[in-house]
Amino acid sequence: MSIRLGRARRGDMSAIAAMSRELIEHGLPWTWTECQIARSIFDPDSVVLVARDGRLPIGFAAAEFWNDHTRINLLAVRPAYQRQGVGRDLLGWIKSSAQIAGTLSIRLEVRASNSNARAFYRKQCFIETGLRMGYYAGQEDAVCLARYLKGVPTDPAHSRLARHGVDSRLTHV
Repeated sequence: MSIRLGRARRGDMSAIAAMSRELIEHGLPWTWTECQIARSIFDPDSVVLVARDGRLPIGFAAAEFWNDHTRINLLAVRPAYQRQGVGRDLLGWIKSSAQIAGTLSIRLEVRASNSNARAFYRKQCFIETGLRMGYYAGQEDAVCLARYLKGVPTDPAHSRLARHGVDSRLTHV
């Protein structure tokens, strides 16, 4: 197994949208369609990553960079590849980009019932910061999570680079 991470491209949109539907949005109205994935791929303030085993997409992440925080919109790994470091590596890329962008924290929401996701993020030093009732289409509550970053660079040039997923220190491109 040779897992590689990289920036998502136009050809990845349908696979990412399908994985989002299957792995994240099951039982909910579908919001992360190919069109929404495309918007994120081409948004200069976002990064969409894909993890591949050979040519097969096995995981993905999408994040937005704001002035003071980075927001993870999506992160999922196919069940057969979970607990092998793929999610941790996707999150690591986002964390590195967030630090270069100069953001102070990384934030996201997970389904309150998703104990595996909550445990994963706890292991990655995230803390639960709140609860949003009915967040998921009025059907399920969300737990708000945050990880506060240390050693955040303040040079504005870093923000422009990170928004494009550029970090010469990353070796898994």
